[in-house]
Amino acid sequence: MARFNKLHVLSAMIDTGMVPVYYNNNVEVAKQVVKACYEGGVRAFEFTNRGDFAQEVFGELVKFATKECPELILGAGSIVDPATAALYIQLGTNFVVGPLFNPDVAKICNRRLIPYTPGCGSVSEIGFAQEAGCDLCKIFPAGNVGGPSFVSNMKAPMPWSLIMATGAVEPTDENLSAWFKAGVTCVGMGSKLFPKEAIAKGDWQVITQLCRDTLSIIKKYQKI
Repeated sequence: MARFNKLHVLSAMIDTGMVPVYYNNNVEVAKQVVKACYEGGVRAFEFTNRGDFAQEVFGELVKFATKECPELILGAGSIVDPATAALYIQLGTNFVVGPLFNPDVAKICNRRLIPYTPGCGSVSEIGFAQEAGCDLCKIFPAGNVGGPSFVSNMKAPMPWSLIMATGAVEPTDENLSAWFKAGVTCVGMGSKLFPKEAIAKGDWQVITQLCRDTLSIIKKYQKI
């Protein structure tokens, strides 16, 4: 069962402005990455369903975070069907993210008041997702569907929209300022936050500092 309610989850995403996106099949590495992000100020973290037995790693992360990162909101990403959503909900996910919009996933998440953030590549998809109860929609792949200009042009007629950009997001002032000035609510960020060299060396402080610096940049441009 989710530890955090829907309003708490959405508030954390809005307040911090960033959701790290990560997958590793090694439970111990995943734990260290989650802890490093938490110490860097991250409060919502997306673990993606991208490998065999990913759900087992996620289950261990939920237990770990409960003890070691009590304020961290763990969510499951890369969810494309309701059966997989149900599996992660049973394991304690606090939110569900997908690369596409599946109305059947929306139904199962709504039943348990779990935020569902689907991937959308058009204004129509965002509209259909909002009709299905999706408060926060992900534009994905953000860099390929129009980038910041897509967000600003879409929000002109739909200013109520809450948008998370994922794809082509980088931890730099130039990149983040463009996204937030365009009107995103938050960003999802993957590999740029997790240098392979740092992970290979177990230098978790690098990830902590990257998160801290990125959140500091975001804070400058947020419109909360």
